[in-house]
Amino acid sequence: MESALTARDRVGVQDFVLLENYTSEAAFIENLKKRFKENLIYTYIGSVLVSVNPYKELEIYSKQHMERYRGVSFYEVSPHIYAIADNSYRSLRTERKDQCILISGESGAGKTEASKKILQYYAVTCPASDQVETVKDRLLQSNPVLEAFGNAKTLRNDNSSRFGKYMDVQFDYKGAPVGGHILNYLLEKSRVVHQNHGERNFHIFYQLLEGGEEDLLRRLGLDKNAQNYHYLVKGQCAKVSSINDKNDWKTVRRAMSVINFNEDDVEELLSIVASVLHLGNVQFATDEQGHAQVTTENQIKYLARLLSVDAAILRESLIHKKIIAKGEELNSPLNLEQAAYARDALAKAIYGRTFSWLVSKINKSLAYKGADYHSLGSASLIGLLDIYGFEVFQHNSFEQFCINYCNEKLQQLFIELTLKSEQDEYESEGIAWEPVQYFNNKIICDLVEEKHKGIISILDEECLRPGEATDMTFLEKLEDTVKNHPHFVTHKLGDQKLRKSLGRDEFRLLHYAGEVNYSVVGFLDKNNDLLFRNLKEVMCDSGNPIAHQCFDRAELTDKKRPETVLIRHQVKYLGLIENVRVRRAGFAYRRKYEIFLQRYKSLCSETWPNWEGRAMDGVAVLVKSLGYKPEEYKMGRTKIFIRFPKTLFATEDALELRKQSIATFLQARWKGYTQRKKFLHMKHSAINIQSWWRGNIGRRKASNRKWAVDVVRRFIKGFIHRKKPRCPENEYYLDYIRYSFLMTLLRSMPKSVLDKSWSVPPPSLHEASELLREMCMNNMVWKYCKRISPEWKQQLEQKVVASEIFKDKKDNYPQSVPRLFISTRLGNEEINNKVLQTLENPAILYAVPVVKYDRKGYKPRRRQLLLTDNAAYIVEEAKLKQRIDYANLSGISVSSLSDNLFVLHVKCDDNKQKGDVVLQSDHVIETLTKISITAEKIHNINIIQGSIKYTGGHGKEGIIDFTPGSELLIAKAKNGHLSVVAPRLNSR
Repeated sequence: MESALTARDRVGVQDFVLLENYTSEAAFIENLKKRFKENLIYTYIGSVLVSVNPYKELEIYSKQHMERYRGVSFYEVSPHIYAIADNSYRSLRTERKDQCILISGESGAGKTEASKKILQYYAVTCPASDQVETVKDRLLQSNPVLEAFGNAKTLRNDNSSRFGKYMDVQFDYKGAPVGGHILNYLLEKSRVVHQNHGERNFHIFYQLLEGGEEDLLRRLGLDKNAQNYHYLVKGQCAKVSSINDKNDWKTVRRAMSVINFNEDDVEELLSIVASVLHLGNVQFATDEQGHAQVTTENQIKYLARLLSVDAAILRESLIHKKIIAKGEELNSPLNLEQAAYARDALAKAIYGRTFSWLVSKINKSLAYKGADYHSLGSASLIGLLDIYGFEVFQHNSFEQFCINYCNEKLQQLFIELTLKSEQDEYESEGIAWEPVQYFNNKIICDLVEEKHKGIISILDEECLRPGEATDMTFLEKLEDTVKNHPHFVTHKLGDQKLRKSLGRDEFRLLHYAGEVNYSVVGFLDKNNDLLFRNLKEVMCDSGNPIAHQCFDRAELTDKKRPETVLIRHQVKYLGLIENVRVRRAGFAYRRKYEIFLQRYKSLCSETWPNWEGRAMDGVAVLVKSLGYKPEEYKMGRTKIFIRFPKTLFATEDALELRKQSIATFLQARWKGYTQRKKFLHMKHSAINIQSWWRGNIGRRKASNRKWAVDVVRRFIKGFIHRKKPRCPENEYYLDYIRYSFLMTLLRSMPKSVLDKSWSVPPPSLHEASELLREMCMNNMVWKYCKRISPEWKQQLEQKVVASEIFKDKKDNYPQSVPRLFISTRLGNEEINNKVLQTLENPAILYAVPVVKYDRKGYKPRRRQLLLTDNAAYIVEEAKLKQRIDYANLSGISVSSLSDNLFVLHVKCDDNKQKGDVVLQSDHVIETLTKISITAEKIHNINIIQGSIKYTGGHGKEGIIDFTPGSELLIAKAKNGHLSVVAPRLNSR
């Protein structure tokens, strides 16, 4: 704790017990303000934690922060909610006693967030297993569900808890959370039917409308516009920019799934929520007799379906009251005001009992499986009490009366426990206890709760008595019964000055924390919480399981920021000054001897640096050296008690000065030692390096000179004897010449097969140079061939054949060189299927479109030339016109010009052969190369200049005349020959 004391002028003290002026409210507020400016929102009063809501996110709740407070002594680290949580948990584990954490404060103080931070701390830091993880998740996820149904936006808080909650977190013998149980009380049911201006109804209504799926809303008979529902517009702020109802709806739905709500449970629960909205839209009008009649039949239909009740019975129950007189049941009609009251009473009853069912459902999900709730076996409990703080509004009614009475009782218990813990510590340490005077609020508690005389008893009597009991008759009875009580006053009982600040329908209670005016309007109705008998019967007959359980069981059983005025108000009503006063009645500071001695031993030469002996004796020597006066401290059995904060602060200031002198002394000694050690090390290293380096340089120079002289001598001798056979005198020179040639050759090696360059060798290496040149060329050729793919190898082989046949012989050969030969010019889809079937599976090696010239008249005919392993075929569409076996192919003739005609010469041994074939191909070089390779007729291709003779059918001869010209012309000449004029190309 003392770690922050040195900065107390800036950040104040972190325990109010150490305030010098501890009775001053101004000093208390100023300390809070100092710490708040530094984002220090937590301050202790002994074991009590005071928190100021910063209304912004602070980076003080991470897992690292949790680990920082885990298992650490309470005062070793700065104040935090995690310190309270960890201290309770360690007390539970070490003392084996159940613990309780009370969280109180006014609306908007941050109570709900504080309880969530405690649960998150236990979820992260406690031991875990698969089952425990499930319990942790359910403990955490119960919060969003309870907040949705029990929290609402108020003027001071966007997420104000409108119910009290006590949660037991149950731990097993290992310290793991294994279950939980929730008690709820004081649900503000009146909020269901009415909200003050600027406030909203419970969150769940807005979340359902904003986030519910279209199909769900359609089943519930709802639409997304909250303005259409009377119970949601009383406060005139259905939409709030700081609240995201749609996202909150998703969170609630996920949380329901985690805490074991099935789809049927959710559907039935939301049906009840929707029924409250429809009930608020039920309207009445009066008939001629002044009796109320329902005017919104559509809402009755929705209610009947959602609650699974009879529509006619429900309608009658809303406008009639069942009375039992002399054993007979009578239905008395209601007027307009009574019907509206019955409607609102039913809405409050439905919501209130549904909330109780919801808590019960969550409790079943959290139930400890090792034992029932009342017989926990080896499990221990930490209770979290999240309760309204003391409330003082401009208008205070029955709800504030109940809340403030509850806080009155808690304050009484709180002071008594604080006094008891202080007294027990003093007695255990053997220090005399001095009685403390404090405000005993038992007199106020008796005023409220005393039998037959207290306010609650009088209110119950007035609700039950026959006749016309009203709120004002209740006030009159109060005035008659408790008029002489010093903490009670009314307009009638007060003096003229007091009457100006007190209405005629109000009474004032002087609480421990201050005066509060309560308006009695609505006290009787809210205390009765009356629901007409026939409405109860309708709900007991409901087919909705949740509604039936609730009523069946019932029959059986603005932008927020801290403000000084508001903080001063809460400090007063929470009794914080009173608490500080009780803690300061004796001694402001107490610590175990070991801790005190360890911290301050440097302030005394006898205890510094180490004290040999008992810690108590060392502290006695230390305080004597510090000059403590007898009235400033007491020595207990295990602790030292210091009465005044100024004594502790003087000691702390002396420690700060001592720290500076010790730090300066240590720094100086350490710097001198380290620098001298560093200097000596550097000096020794420098000398060693210099010595080694000088010797190395000298040896290197001598070696280099010796080597240089030897090289020059041998080179000169070699040059002189260079023309002699190899001998000791010239071997170095010859080796050098060879080495130089080889290194030059290495740098200028040929890069490709076509590169014929080669370095000129010396005479002695001429033969070796030729061998190396041949080896180099063979190696490049081998590498080149190794990289050739099978396809490219085939292409090259065909090109070589074409070169052998046509190079320098046919004009259009050079144009074919750069063009790749392809495997076929016709795909299978371009060859008729009948032809493929007729061939009977021989593989077509090459196919190309050609033009065939008839033997009679030389008419051109479009044909296809197909090459297989054994024969060539001339095909016309689906017909095989001619088969030419390669054995019968005697030769191939082609001109030397640039035309594309060629003649296949076929042997005519019998009459079946049709004779030679005259063909024209656009790819003549490729086609003839393929034929020559396939038919193995490479040497049977004749390239002719002039005319080609061929044999037709029946031995007739034909002649093709080739002449050069300007353009290609093919026609029958007058002499009966086929005349071909082909342009000459310059490429040959």
